[in-house]
Amino acid sequence: MKSFFNVLDIAIASLNKTIAVVGLASGTLLAFANVMARYFFDKSWSWASELSNYLFIWSAFFAAAYGFNKGIHVSVTILVEKFPPALAKACLIFSHVLTTVFLLFIAVYSIDYLQILHEIEQMIIDLGIPQWVPMLVLPIAFVTASYRSTEKAIKVALTPAENVVSNEAHELAHGSVVKD
Repeated sequence: MKSFFNVLDIAIASLNKTIAVVGLASGTLLAFANVMARYFFDKSWSWASELSNYLFIWSAFFAAAYGFNKGIHVSVTILVEKFPPALAKACLIFSHVLTTVFLLFIAVYSIDYLQILHEIEQMIIDLGIPQWVPMLVLPIAFVTASYRSTEKAIKVALTPAENVVSNEAHELAHGSVVKD
């Protein structure tokens, strides 16, 4: 069972990172190419701006989900660090569980939103695709982020109380520089 979660962990991290990087690079290149076409040939692609926007949106959402894996989201632990170890551990678990509940709430309601978009058959005129297609980013990114938040809650729960705050502080200080 542990190997299943290791594979899932790698797959989700790879998905998040790949989409974030490819989306950012593609959006930047497309916007640049459109500006060059407009400047040098006095013609631009009507769809390029819309597609660039969606590429940046996908990149941002998947990068945010990936941020949970790397521990690079902002958190203020100055008060928690002053608590006794058991209370600090309980507060951190509560924080991660609350984050997971919020992310799942957004994921569920984003699915409702997608269903509404699908029912009303709203189209993106410039791209010629249904509006719900680029909005798929919402449930996918929020579900992967909630998986990461749940993973953090379990990790804190399994860590001895005396080590929890130091582990969280170490992750905050070094999480963004640790390479995959």
